Amino acid sequence: MFEARGVIDFLRGYGARNAAALRPARQSTADLAPIEESIERSLLLNGRMAARALPRNTPIKDFYDVEFRVFSQWGEDGIIEWLVSHVPLPNHRFVEFGVEDFREANCRFLMRNRNWKGLVLDSNADYIARLRSQPGMWMHDLTALPAFVTAENINRLISDAGFSGPAGILSVDVDGNDYWIWQAIDCIAPAIVICEYNSLLGDMRPLAVPYDPGFERLKAHHSGLYFGASIAALRRLAAAKGYSFVGTNSNGNNAFFVRDDLAGPVLALIEERAPYPSRHRDSRDTEGQLTFTPGLARLDLIKECPVFDIETDRTLRLLDVDRLYSEQWLAGMT
Repeated sequence: MFEARGVIDFLRGYGARNAAALRPARQSTADLAPIEESIERSLLLNGRMAARALPRNTPIKDFYDVEFRVFSQWGEDGIIEWLVSHVPLPNHRFVEFGVEDFREANCRFLMRNRNWKGLVLDSNADYIARLRSQPGMWMHDLTALPAFVTAENINRLISDAGFSGPAGILSVDVDGNDYWIWQAIDCIAPAIVICEYNSLLGDMRPLAVPYDPGFERLKAHHSGLYFGASIAALRRLAAAKGYSFVGTNSNGNNAFFVRDDLAGPVLALIEERAPYPSRHRDSRDTEGQLTFTPGLARLDLIKECPVFDIETDRTLRLLDVDRLYSEQWLAGMT
C-alpha cells in the first residue's frame, strides 16, 4: 500500500545481513552498536513516513489497507498506528509478553516512534538481558522482566511492575496458553487488546489447547502447529470481557479488539471485519527443521491432539470436532 513498505523491508534485511557479516570479524557488541543504531534510525524514519501516509478518519476496507511493518513480524505496526490514531486512549502505556529480545514485537515501533511507556515479559532470561543491552534502550521507559507467564501469575507480574489499571494496549503472544492467560487478566484495563490465534483451529468453534501452566509449543508437538486458540474462542472471550472484534492482520495470526465503550469511531470506519486464515508454512519435523507443510496438510500433523471446546466444556481430539472451517476460511487456507 505504501512506498515506505519496500524501503522498510529492505532496511530490515540489510541490517540483518550486515550485522551477521560483521560478527565473525568483530565480536564486540559495542563495535556493532553504532551500525545497529544507524539502521534502526533509518527504519524509524521510514516507519514514520508510512505512519503519516495512513488514512485518517476515512473508511478502510479492512486492516490490510493500513498494514506496514517496521519491527512487527507482519503488518501489525501499521494496524496499531492506525488504531491509536482513532481510539480514545486512557494513557500511553502498553504491556506485551512473549517478546523474546523485543527486536521483533508489536509494541517496539510504538515505543520508539511515540515514546510510549511499556512492560515486556519473556520466559528466556538471556533474551531479556540482550534487550536491556540494546543501543538506545536507555532512551525509553521500558520495564523488561524475565518470567514464564501463566494464568496463575500474570496479574501479580503486571501489578508488581506497576502497570495495573488503565492502559493503551495489551499484547498477548505466548505461543500456547494465550486464551487462558487473557481470560485470567483482571488487573489491567487496556483500550486495545492484541492476541495471537491459531488459524488451524478454524473459525467455527471456540477451541483452545487444554490449560497446562507448563505448556511449551514445541514440546507439546514437534511441528509447532499445536498451540493457542481459535479466532472463535478469542471473539467469545472478548465479548465476555466487553471488547469488540475489529479485525486481524492479513497473515492470519493476530486479532485486534477494542473496548466496547471506545470502539464506536473505529467500527464506523472499517467496512469488513472478517478474520483472515493463515497460509504461512512454519511447521517443523522431529529434528526441528522447517518442513514448509502447506494448507490442510498442516492440520493432518496435529489432528490427534486434544482441544478444549469452550462452549460445550469438553475436551476432544481435533479430528473429532464437527466442522472446523467455514467455506470462506477453507478457501483462504488453501
